[in-house]
Amino acid sequence: MALRINDVVPNLDLVTDQGNFKLHDFIGDSWAILFSHPKDFTPVCTTEFGAVAQLAAEWEKRGTKVIGLSVDGVEEHVEWKADIEKFSGAKAGFPIIADDDLSISKALDMLPANAYLPDGRTAADSASVRVVFIFSPDKKLQLSMTYPMSVGRNFAEVLRALDALQATYQVPIATPANWVNGQDVIVALSLNDEQAKERFGEIDVKLPYLRTTKQPS
Repeated sequence: MALRINDVVPNLDLVTDQGNFKLHDFIGDSWAILFSHPKDFTPVCTTEFGAVAQLAAEWEKRGTKVIGLSVDGVEEHVEWKADIEKFSGAKAGFPIIADDDLSISKALDMLPANAYLPDGRTAADSASVRVVFIFSPDKKLQLSMTYPMSVGRNFAEVLRALDALQATYQVPIATPANWVNGQDVIVALSLNDEQAKERFGEIDVKLPYLRTTKQPS
């Protein structure tokens, strides 16, 4: 199925290098990020997994679990993690899903329905498996990003987007362009000025439809 914003992610059965479990059980009551890759032992993917490993303290600070996916098996994942840790200088403590039959990639619409893995395949055969999903604690998709093979992901932007999602989650505010944690936020149009002042205190009316306030704590 194609996942859209606010869809509940299917409760898929996952096989990983850290054991087997259901996706909903992995998410639990936390935020969660799933980032997928077309093949182990590939250069861009190694740098990306390394970047995720280096941000371990940041994910923990935000109450967020991370899980990778690559269309290789558990044994390859274990071996690849040694390279990731050597390159990044950080422990890759997150699980990696072994999607060697493409069942998870197809279930989450990362690949064409008729995709398969030919003998002697290269990463190009599963190139479209380059996705970032961010799920909220209610198991709903809050954000997705899809990248081409040639462009390494910016996990500082993933972290920034996570901050914005957490800041606005079930609160009538939004974040402006280039927002970072701690900056002013936008008051939702669902509140009139009096309601906004009652909810947030002081507001700055820049335009009738653009009102800002301090980020709620």
